[in-house]
Amino acid sequence: MLVIACGALAREVLALNLDAIDLACLPASLHNRPERIPEAMRAKIRANRDAYDEILCLYGDCGTGGELDRVLAEEGVRRIEGAHCYAFFAGEETFAALAEEEPGTFYLTDFLARQFDALVIKGLGLDRFPQLRDDYFGAYRRVVHLAQFDDPETTAKAKAAADRLGLAYERRFTGLAGLQGFLGEAGKEKPAQETQAKEEPWPA
Repeated sequence: MLVIACGALAREVLALNLDAIDLACLPASLHNRPERIPEAMRAKIRANRDAYDEILCLYGDCGTGGELDRVLAEEGVRRIEGAHCYAFFAGEETFAALAEEEPGTFYLTDFLARQFDALVIKGLGLDRFPQLRDDYFGAYRRVVHLAQFDDPETTAKAKAAADRLGLAYERRFTGLAGLQGFLGEAGKEKPAQETQAKEEPWPA
């Protein structure tokens, strides 16, 4: 089985240590150009179809406006449920409750906490134009860190990110149950091989 995932999820998938699963990653930087995700996924599927019995997609819709699902339907590949990784990490009901509780919430996964400077500060140009902070985040009230691992260093980075944005900080531990549930017992017949990513994910 092949799992084609966002590079932002590589660390989490590998941590599950599932047998009989190979992992191929598309660059996490595609989130800056979500319109490119569907065809990048199609190309990856077609490049690997003959080598695997089954291919799974580990992406939310991720801003593709339904285009990713259209491509997956055409290619006969199923994906994890959820509009984005926040929903499938936290669980869709829990995420909906968080959003209803405080609509002005900016979410961080462990990956985003570690890559906050690169993806948010530099990505939005706040390193050069800090005055844009209010334009981007003036309507937000809090940062919710959806934590996949109990890692003090990542927690510290998430807190620092909230401080930098001038927002309240909350941490909600999600673990990896959402990924585990989707990938399930996928192929236990490969004890001699270790799961490994076929491409380097976005730097983590």
